Amino acid sequence: MHIGIAGNIGAGKTSLTKLLAKHFKFEGHYEDVLKNPYLDDFYEQMERWSFNLQIYFLNSRFRQIRDFEKSGKKIIQDRTIYEDAYIFAPNLKAMGLMTNRDFDNYKSIFDLMESYVKGPDLLVYLRSGIPNLVDQIHKRGRDYENSISIEYLSRLNERYEAWIETYDKGKLLIIDVDGLDFVTNKADLNYIIEKIDKEI
Repeated sequence: MHIGIAGNIGAGKTSLTKLLAKHFKFEGHYEDVLKNPYLDDFYEQMERWSFNLQIYFLNSRFRQIRDFEKSGKKIIQDRTIYEDAYIFAPNLKAMGLMTNRDFDNYKSIFDLMESYVKGPDLLVYLRSGIPNLVDQIHKRGRDYENSISIEYLSRLNERYEAWIETYDKGKLLIIDVDGLDFVTNKADLNYIIEKIDKEI
């Protein structure tokens, strides 16, 4: 069993992944943010480092999925391989922060990798409005996220919604997290757990 948690920056993916892994006794897997050698540079100079960053994430997530398949364990994953390819990389290209040449190269590598893996058994999409995302980003206080603009988050949200409309890799559960506090409110967490229980 492989559950993927998807959503924009600040939607609560990491927090929910930790809580669900504990509840369901699944192994949690997280974005390689602390070890990522490109993240700080990317937020300082997006155009220069966008391709490097996306290739790093792509490689990291592909390796994770291959490890999941070999291990046979029950896995819950913070962000999927699809989000980079269908949301972040195309957004960087559209904003003029990734060249067409780099994007085509990236997409070619993704297409090859995707042919070797299958989607999660269940994708949980955390839908969130911009005010909630901004609030959550400020609360966690990561230095490299200080320069994230509302325009950037809005563009990502639009791409997430478009991607979710056509998602066909497996079961999909959409949870509107605006107004939910599943970290400190047990009832909100139980609400999400009940929804997931029905799907798995």
